[in-house]
Amino acid sequence: MADYDVLIVGSGAAGGMAAHILTQKGARVLQLDAGPPNTVRAFETKPVYELPFHGMGDPSKVPHILQASEANENQWVSEKQVPYSHEPKAPYNWVRVRMVGGRTNYWSRMSFRLSDYEFKAKDFDGFDENWPISYADLAPFYDRVDPIFRVAGRKENLKQLPDGQFVEELNPTRQYGPAAQRIIDAAKKRGIADTPTRTSRGLGGVASSANLLLPGALATGKLTLVPNAVVREITVDKATRLANGVNFVDRHSKREMHAKARIVVVGAGTLESTRLLLNSGIANSSGALGHYLHDQFYISNNIWAFVPPVNGAPQAGGQGYMPRCRNLEKGENRNFLRGYALQWSVNTGAPNADYFGLYGDALQKELAKYQGGGGFSCTTMGDVLPRYENKVSINKAVLDEFGSPTLHVNCRYTDNEFNMAKDATALLEELAVESGFQLVARRPEMFPPGYSIHEIGTCRMGDDPKKSVLNKWNQSHDIKNLFVVDGSSFVSGGYQNPTMTISALSMRASEHIAELMNKREL
Repeated sequence: MADYDVLIVGSGAAGGMAAHILTQKGARVLQLDAGPPNTVRAFETKPVYELPFHGMGDPSKVPHILQASEANENQWVSEKQVPYSHEPKAPYNWVRVRMVGGRTNYWSRMSFRLSDYEFKAKDFDGFDENWPISYADLAPFYDRVDPIFRVAGRKENLKQLPDGQFVEELNPTRQYGPAAQRIIDAAKKRGIADTPTRTSRGLGGVASSANLLLPGALATGKLTLVPNAVVREITVDKATRLANGVNFVDRHSKREMHAKARIVVVGAGTLESTRLLLNSGIANSSGALGHYLHDQFYISNNIWAFVPPVNGAPQAGGQGYMPRCRNLEKGENRNFLRGYALQWSVNTGAPNADYFGLYGDALQKELAKYQGGGGFSCTTMGDVLPRYENKVSINKAVLDEFGSPTLHVNCRYTDNEFNMAKDATALLEELAVESGFQLVARRPEMFPPGYSIHEIGTCRMGDDPKKSVLNKWNQSHDIKNLFVVDGSSFVSGGYQNPTMTISALSMRASEHIAELMNKREL
């Protein structure tokens, strides 16, 4: 292959943004993605009983992906093809997508910013390290990312959830159904803010790298996008000790190839990027590579509370998002550090049958009690502490289908996360009772780490090369022409979905790369 200015691994929120910016700046860019192009396919509806696995999907293909079904299992990376392992008593759900556009093809489009409660978390609670940047450093890039993804929201002036450059204001008159309004009022009495969920509108109902970032990059004529290219190793010039390209495998033919570039940008997703660096044996003079794995923990439907009808009519209708309401002041005394968000809704209909553990007539009688009204339920998203001992390492004994050593994950939640989850469940119960709802069921169990599909850390940035892998520009401390621009660079994660932050970091790093290229410093 021809030489390029920049080689980008991955094409999702991180890699797609890098291509978008660097081609605008005139760089000749080669982008490699491990999956096929993003194409539209026709679907056929069949009765569940006609499907080989009755709609549940092949249990051996993606056993750790709880979101998978027979209808969508092909969108996830097969664990037969690219396996990984975890500690026997510490399950981990690594959810991967290999397709041009990456996981932005399937994300929920919740679009939040981090605040200095995250960037400068150590200043608030003394735990671990601060990021080497502040909210003020990243805010100008957030401001440019929001319009690209067409983020809609409502300005609230909340210090724990910074406002964005919204394309439209959601619920400006704050109109909700009666039951939803009671929840909002109960929260307000406790000083808990509520806002409509901030969401990327995108174009045509799709907000992905494939339709918002890559088309413009391709239109410049500066981007060569190669799908089905599985990168195995970053190569380094023995004389200069600089990265000079990558070795990759064609997904179909298994043919091995090499691509050259002056600069290598890695944006394959947190754990794939870290696996690539570990398999390449580079960028780890600090020993921090692979450590500090964390995410957001999820509890789906902590509680279900019955909203009685009024004059025979359901009082449902409404949903909202309560950002972090705990530990907002220094010295606040909780039995956990940091905080969580509550994504709540009030809907019509009976609760799910799996809340009760009943069958047959007994189940039908129980469900009949809740007909005609509505239900209050919620998903909790909690901030997980970054800990050195939560890590990934290379398992050389097991290779994937393309000949690369696989990843072993050792990650556990701690009392900090468990105590936070208990607090969230208790708060939801109190809000429900104060709103006049009948508490029916509680389900406070947390999903395993990885379930949120928001894995971050493992290639953290920092000012001290002895404690971090990257500097504040997402640039390797060890190899100055190597950049890692995805969620692996996070120092802490917060309770917020990370996509907007990943995109903003990638934009910032890419403009820095272009500046260094213009100065001939790279």
